[in-house]
Amino acid sequence: MLRERLLRTAEPVLARVLEHPFWSGLRSGALPGEALTHFVAMDTGHLLPAYGRALARCAACARDDAHAAFLARAAAGTFEAAGRLREAFTKLAPDLGLPAPGGTPPQADPLTHAHCCFFEAAAAGSPAAAIGALLPMAHFNQRVSADLAARCAPGSRYAPWIALYQPGEVYSRVVQRYFDVAEEIAEQCGEGERRQLEDFFTQAVRHEWTFAESAWTRPVWPV
Repeated sequence: MLRERLLRTAEPVLARVLEHPFWSGLRSGALPGEALTHFVAMDTGHLLPAYGRALARCAACARDDAHAAFLARAAAGTFEAAGRLREAFTKLAPDLGLPAPGGTPPQADPLTHAHCCFFEAAAAGSPAAAIGALLPMAHFNQRVSADLAARCAPGSRYAPWIALYQPGEVYSRVVQRYFDVAEEIAEQCGEGERRQLEDFFTQAVRHEWTFAESAWTRPVWPV
């Protein structure tokens, strides 16, 4: 089954992401504050908006009305999540001893910029390419969020943020629907587009690693 192949592709990278210094430092409380500040700025200011726009384009091009409705709702939910997380971090930052984010997000770092461009390019392609590119972010978000909640160290400095970061109880059903839509799109398209779906899924999984890396290393553009 397609779902099983996709999960086999994702699992080795997911295991590394869960133990990445950014996420492990968030769980333990040892993460430098500037890394979390950078993550929130890149996530809410660039990546989530790019993801939401890609979902909206994917919805507009969907060949199935049920897929279009789901993807449109997911796009709206993504923009709402970006605003909710930005507002929550703004309120929490002083308690963490961190500066509150400004009104305009800083320029996207090189890795975040590449991730956003990947979403844009995938959404401009076939429905198969688009869903392949979009599915991993939802899957990884669910798994990473659950892991943060399950393994957060008692008394961790970032426990309040981890609680706010949780996407909600219904999100697991949303992720399952992403997988269902991918399966249904794969059934409707030819072999070439099915390969494209899996190829874009693989590339998107790698971007999930680089986004954690961008928050940890905070790369800058060369002058």
